[in-house]
Formats: sequence, C-alpha cells, structure tokens
Amino acid sequence: MNAQVKIPPRLLRAPCHCQGRGSPKMPSAFAYLTSEVDWCEGNFEHSEVIAEYYNTISNVSFFLLFPILLYLNHQYVQQRPLSAYSLSIMFLLIGIFSIYYHLTLSYVGQLLDELSILWTLALTYTVWIPKCYFPGFIKDRTQFVCLVGIATVVCTLMSFIKPTFNAYLLNSISLHLLYLTCQELKKCSNPRVHRIAAFMVMWWVLAISCWLSDKWFCGFWQRINFCYLHSFWHVLISITILYCCPLFIYFDSRYEIPAFEPELEYWPSDSWPIALPYLTLRTPYKRC
Repeated sequence: MNAQVKIPPRLLRAPCHCQGRGSPKMPSAFAYLTSEVDWCEGNFEHSEVIAEYYNTISNVSFFLLFPILLYLNHQYVQQRPLSAYSLSIMFLLIGIFSIYYHLTLSYVGQLLDELSILWTLALTYTVWIPKCYFPGFIKDRTQFVCLVGIATVVCTLMSFIKPTFNAYLLNSISLHLLYLTCQELKKCSNPRVHRIAAFMVMWWVLAISCWLSDKWFCGFWQRINFCYLHSFWHVLISITILYCCPLFIYFDSRYEIPAFEPELEYWPSDSWPIALPYLTLRTPYKRC
C-alpha cells in the first residue's frame, strides 16, 4: 500500500498535450510521478517541487562517502587508484541519481537510480572478487570482467522491460557478496576483521529491514504517521558501506598487494565507542 499521491497546483495547471483528435499523449518518461514505484512517504507534502522530501534529502549521506573513504584509506588509494576512484565515483552517482529519482518519481529517475547501483555492484565484482572465486572456465581477471560486463548489460536491458525486478536482483547480489565475505572470514583469524564484519552485517540488516518494511508495511506506518523508513535506508546503507569497503579492500590487499601487510584501524581512535574503520598498509615484509 502506497501513500496517497498529492499533486501540487503547479502540476495540476500544466497544459494537456494531445496527438491527433482527442487522443491524450503518453506522459514523458522524465515527467513527475511516472515511476512504477511510489514509496511510503507522502508526495509533495513539504514542497511543490520535491515529490518525496525526506527520501530526497537523506541522499546527502552518499556524498559524504566519497571524501571519507578516499581520505581514510589513502594508502590503499595510492596502491590501487583505479579501483578506489572508480568505486568512489559510482557512490557519488548513486547519490545524484537517487536524488533525481525521489525528487521527481519519474520513470527515468527510477531506472537511473537502480542501474547505478547495479553497475556499482558489477564494478565491485570486477575489482575486488579474489581470483579463487572465479568460475572454473574463467582463466584470468580479463575474462571475468567480460563475463560480469555481459551479465550486467543483460540485466540492464531487462530493467527496461520490468524495472521493479531490479530491486530484488540487487538485494540478491548483496546476499552473494555477503556469502563471499563469510568465506574469506573463515580464512582469517584476526578478531578485528571479524568485529568489523559483524558491525557491517548489523548495519546491513537494519538497512534492509527499513527498505522491506517501508515497501511491504506502508499501511501500518501511515496509520502511525511515520513514513520515513526509506530515508533511514539511505543513511543506514551508507553507514554499512563505510564498514564494508575497508573490509573488502583488506581482503583485496592480501591478494593483490602481497608486498605489504594490511591492517584495519579505527578513526579517530580505537578507544572511541563510535569510530570508522580504515585500512593501513604496514612495512613491507622482509625478504631473504
């Protein structure tokens, strides 16, 4: 059950365009309220321009990811600049497209929002998945990149047929990444790594719970006048990424930067009750 659509006067006064005699023109894919999905938050309640006010402004959290991750993990960025900068740019694009989507609730906005997440996950696979998890018929990372690229293009084309399919596909991919993380944790005895992984899972569970609750129990939240769980999803998934990325680059460093010993630290200090994890690369191993 979705919130009742409230149309601002500005849109109600918009002229009606017709093609032929008495034949209404199909609405533009860029037009307001053409999305297949309308979240629980009421439309145009706080602004005549912004369809979902809190779902829009909560995306500011994605803009904070870009500088925080690059600054804290600067040693890794120096060693692996392409993967670090490309993923940071994708996080920035997710924020931009999500703002546009929730601001307009347009069909194009929905596609851009979901496809930016899809391509970010695809990029994560291509740069961070260890070679030991490649399918048996894949010989090197170049072939793996081609495989992921083909699969992503197919999913992109499918999204134009059924855009709502993307949301469940994206969460399924997240579950697979979570499975791969568990496989790596089995090989690692570092308690700090396991602690960061536990926090990452905790934040992810909270985030996905907000997403599902906003989508499936909207009627309940409307009755108690609290329709903001999707905006909570934006903030909580951003916090999840702040724990997820250091964990993934820790595993990546062990495979791809063997000359250094990766170590996870906390900023501003280990003693703080709330702190952000980041990666440091210790002195190179001594070689005989």
